[in-house]
Amino acid sequence: MTQPGGTWRNWGRTAAVRPVRVERPRSPEGVQRAVIAAAAQGLTVKAVGAGHSFTGIAAAPGVLLELDDLQGLVSADAVSGRVTLLAGTRLHRIPALLKPYGLAMQNLGDIDRQSISGAISTGTHGTGARFGGIATQVRGLTLITAAGEFLRIDEHRNSDLLAGSIVGLGALGIVVEVTLQCVPAFVMHAVDAPAPLEETLGSLRERVADADHFEFYWHPHTDLALTKTQTRLPESARRHPRPPVKRWIDETLLANGLFGAFCAVSRVVPSVIPPFNRLAVTVTGDAAYSDQSHRVLVHRRDVRFREMEYALPAENVGPAFDELRRLIEQRRWCIEFPVEVRFAAADDLWLSTAFGRDTGYIAVHRYWHADPREYFDAVEQIMLAHGGRPHWGKLHTLGADQLRERYPRFDEFVALRDRLDPDRLFGNRHLERILGA
Repeated sequence: MTQPGGTWRNWGRTAAVRPVRVERPRSPEGVQRAVIAAAAQGLTVKAVGAGHSFTGIAAAPGVLLELDDLQGLVSADAVSGRVTLLAGTRLHRIPALLKPYGLAMQNLGDIDRQSISGAISTGTHGTGARFGGIATQVRGLTLITAAGEFLRIDEHRNSDLLAGSIVGLGALGIVVEVTLQCVPAFVMHAVDAPAPLEETLGSLRERVADADHFEFYWHPHTDLALTKTQTRLPESARRHPRPPVKRWIDETLLANGLFGAFCAVSRVVPSVIPPFNRLAVTVTGDAAYSDQSHRVLVHRRDVRFREMEYALPAENVGPAFDELRRLIEQRRWCIEFPVEVRFAAADDLWLSTAFGRDTGYIAVHRYWHADPREYFDAVEQIMLAHGGRPHWGKLHTLGADQLRERYPRFDEFVALRDRLDPDRLFGNRHLERILGA
């Protein structure tokens, strides 16, 4: 976040900006005052949450609004499952806020450090072929517009704007409240198991269709997939959580401590990567446990990295993944981070990566001290050839003309932006690149 001296940096250290000033509003009305003041002074204004986007989407050269103090529950209804949260609320805080009402979010991503407004604005998702991204759980939101007005968008008010504004990229206004459709709290049974990679790819369609949630990780230079299959159970189901010592060994010692040390060493001695990856898949990824949904869906990720992720038509995941494997082998690259493959249901949100099609996601990563450009650029060409759409919060090179070809309602979103922010009060260089000047 913002460092002494006024420089803001994102978590991945891929974007930095020195804003004219930083403000920390503590209420929606405080956000409104900040927007009005910025407009009067001819300054752009943008909100940031956890800074977990890898692009410059949140960079604020004018007025930067840190929403750390805009967190908490506004209202909750246990009967309808409708819950309204302040926009800066971190995802990891939401389970405790929902617990008194017997509710849970329907699905979550792999990481829960983001704010709820940042997660929906960039199309953050989890996995599960019958479940959409986090944005599909939204039933309403409240924006502060460029005119300094509160704009409520839901099924009853300005409903024609709802599908276009949820994945809003921070381009339409400052989100101050988000209303979610939650579900009764539930338990997840998880089976983590290594499996031959060829077998996993050959049965991918069946694995995805038969499970509530399925994903797999592949460590380059190995022939195993680390599969994760999760089944939803009633909240009353008996739990068998991972023992605390086992959880500490898996998450703190191995997945973060040892892996972080390995990544640092691999920068100096890349030749250690293939043997380490082969060792890693033999000592991790084998467990069965049941626990509260958020404790199963979310994982701790302390090792800093950089990421690119593309959304593909689900049927294209296998062919694209095969090309990715061949690419790494042909280029003789030593890649320290695993490739992640997930799935999501089609939705109707204008800028959702899953708009109009059942979707599979392929994500590639590099350690933050490694230069990812050659790897990411080559992988990006594969993903584009297979109909890929880039995740809005992760690294990619596309501009407005290329994105317009991949989103049927792209121009309608731009028109909505012209309507709500004609003078680009909420703009920055990144938005200019991806949405047009």
